[in-house]
Amino acid sequence: MSNAPLMPKATAVWLVENTSLSFDQIAAFCKLHPLEVKGIADGEVAAGIKGSDPISSGQLTREEIARGEKDPNHELRLAVSKVRVPEVKKTRGPRYTPLSRRQDRPNAILWLVRNHPELKDAQIIRLVGTTKATVQAIRNRTHWNSSQLAPMDPVTLGLASQIDLDFEVNRAAKDRPAVEESGQTLVPAEITTAREPRSETLSDVFGDAPKAAREEEEEYDADSVFAQLKGIRQKD
Repeated sequence: MSNAPLMPKATAVWLVENTSLSFDQIAAFCKLHPLEVKGIADGEVAAGIKGSDPISSGQLTREEIARGEKDPNHELRLAVSKVRVPEVKKTRGPRYTPLSRRQDRPNAILWLVRNHPELKDAQIIRLVGTTKATVQAIRNRTHWNSSQLAPMDPVTLGLASQIDLDFEVNRAAKDRPAVEESGQTLVPAEITTAREPRSETLSDVFGDAPKAAREEEEEYDADSVFAQLKGIRQKD
């Protein structure tokens, strides 16, 4: 199985924009997920990343692309490089940034903060070769030139490689703690079906009235009351 090309996302951007290859072919060649390639075509993924021509870099030939465009089942193969690139040994310490690019570092930091908020300050420092104070100032919008900053891809600016950026993003995603789903739960049936407590009445406190008194109250009517009053007046 062939290795992935240099700058896989940038290569995928170029292939999406300049060829009629299928998403599956581009994903297999760049070692990406087909949905990620579809997101690149829709403009939802790799926004701001400049496409990298694999033909000019010697990673892919025009004949290989033509075969892939004619046959959707054809799997693109990485061209064998005739130039042997020596392995670069990584050394500890901040990344060296050319003088002509140092003024673009705040723009690159702003791009990283907006597009990859999961990155830690130390990771941004490694990518663009800046200081922690500058990163925090841009995060807190206290940078002296905040109103003039414009987010720009550090890969496009030449401040970082796509490989290093992908490595740091994947590393930050692995270190991110899993988010527990907090959804509403149903109330137990014992609570919803329980009867509400009945309020106390006078009969609960003092008991029921005597039977005779209740009968007397029931027998009283308006005619009997007025008849008694009329009899009292006649005696007077």
